[in-house]
Amino acid sequence: MPQDIDSHTNQQKDPQASFTDDEHLADDSDKEGQQESSSNDNVDDDANDNVNDNTNETKVTEDLKDNDLPEEISDEDKETIKKVANDDNLSHAKSYASILVEQVMDAKETFERSLGSLFTSAFTAGLEIGISFFMILSAFALLNEVIPSHYAMVLSSLLYPIGFIIVVIGQSLLFTEQTSLLSLPVLNKIEPLHKLLRLWGIVIAGNIVGGCLFAALMVGLGLHMHLFTDHAIDVYAEHILGFEWWVIFGSAVLAGWMMGVTAWLVTSARDTLSRIVLVTIITGSIGFLGLHHSIVGNIEVFSALLYGNTVSLWRYLVFLAVVLVGNTVGGVVFVAVLKNRTFLFEIEKVKEQTADAKARVDVRHR
Repeated sequence: MPQDIDSHTNQQKDPQASFTDDEHLADDSDKEGQQESSSNDNVDDDANDNVNDNTNETKVTEDLKDNDLPEEISDEDKETIKKVANDDNLSHAKSYASILVEQVMDAKETFERSLGSLFTSAFTAGLEIGISFFMILSAFALLNEVIPSHYAMVLSSLLYPIGFIIVVIGQSLLFTEQTSLLSLPVLNKIEPLHKLLRLWGIVIAGNIVGGCLFAALMVGLGLHMHLFTDHAIDVYAEHILGFEWWVIFGSAVLAGWMMGVTAWLVTSARDTLSRIVLVTIITGSIGFLGLHHSIVGNIEVFSALLYGNTVSLWRYLVFLAVVLVGNTVGGVVFVAVLKNRTFLFEIEKVKEQTADAKARVDVRHR
């Protein structure tokens, strides 16, 4: 019986102590319980008091099953993927494979949601992202009275991350933040392309409808509260629209790329505070540089269409189409495709290492 206890706990003990009386065995059991409790406390400390978040994230890779992966993948490849994706050490940064697998699993869950749930979540994101524009426009109108317009524009753009923080931490569906994430199951042949296009359509529609409603109600409210004027709305819209279409497209590609990176880094973070910091830094950079984000840009330009004097319906529609395509290219090509390709290279490396290890074992046994 003492030997069974030793093998069960995997701990080194004094062999003589194992053959003492029952009282010693009881003491040993108490010590084991204390050691297990202490170990659990250490894990909690390493997780920076974010136990719930960390547990959920870790289970994504620990609970990875064969049926979560494409049927075309061989059993050997499935075991390799689960091996490189396993990331249960909360005191270290997540592995590259763990991040990607977690994103694929989250995307699969999104594919399985009902159409009503998807649209409602996207509609909510469209409303929430409008808070960024409302704050920026109010700050711009105030600063424009005391400093040159250019500086007022740059300083007010520092409020850009507010709506993104609400959306990302609240887990609403935002098109640019989800673009790269939702394409991963398609790239790995888990979901068909037509389902991705349908899902994108629902998310874009929800984001745009929510954003337009925010512009119609809240921007109108801001005008009546004298937080800003119709002139300020026109000035900000021209700040967005005053470029050639190919410049807007290139800017949108870069913005989509940065939003895809945001989604990647948010998944890599283990606690909410780190996610807020990451979202603030990256989306703040998008606002500071004046890059074109389709969902925020929709609210900015649609507000000018409703309450300003310089934007026509045709100009609004062309702008929205160009920016949506640019954001999609940036998110899918520069994030999803490249990150996924890197993951596949890592899988091949692990397979080669496993084959070499088996070969060495076979040599020893000959």
